[in-house]
Amino acid sequence: MASKLLRAVILGPPGSGKGTVCQRIAQNFGLQHLSSGHFLRENIKANTEVGAMARQYIEKGLLVPDHVITRLMLSELETRRGQHWLLDGFPRTLVQAEALDKICALDLVITLNIPFETLKDRLSRRWIHPPSGRVYNLDFNPPHVHGIDDITGEPLIQQEDDKPEAVAARLRQYKDVAKPVIELYKSRGVLHQFSGTETNKIWPYVYTLFSNKITPVQSKEAQ
Repeated sequence: MASKLLRAVILGPPGSGKGTVCQRIAQNFGLQHLSSGHFLRENIKANTEVGAMARQYIEKGLLVPDHVITRLMLSELETRRGQHWLLDGFPRTLVQAEALDKICALDLVITLNIPFETLKDRLSRRWIHPPSGRVYNLDFNPPHVHGIDDITGEPLIQQEDDKPEAVAARLRQYKDVAKPVIELYKSRGVLHQFSGTETNKIWPYVYTLFSNKITPVQSKEAQ
């Protein structure tokens, strides 16, 4: 079972608990959690060629285009050929999924289906520390001091697009873009959908799915 390297992807709208599920999968199964947002921040900070390209779009308030994200992520995957990995935030579009297809076949794609009202509530309770990308939720993991990052003591902000009026538009946009990606993986027979309002209730099913593909590094489920 361990001889084959596991290639997995997680899909889910903003506020779906994707980050939490990724952390648990990484801890329990020893997969590398590869987040496109994390690599984007790292490259922008290091002012790499691809980071400089991405910054131009972000500064104008535009989405970073497919070709930039794809180049960034494929070069990261190139250096991790010998590792089990879990992609988070990539592929987001059909163009990105087709580019990923050219270099590897995916074993598992999981998608989180969370009711709209739940997502709206979660996002409105979300505060972030922009330099690190750390996310706090006033219900699930509030900061020790309200409005302050636990590690640096710097202020937290609420993103404009986490404010209720922007959430509906973001979720609509996610659905439109994700639909063909989900359909592609469904047709391949690698898609597994999980629905619910609580990450802790979805998690045991995700754990079981991964256990059938790869031996857990810890014998019991993370709570």
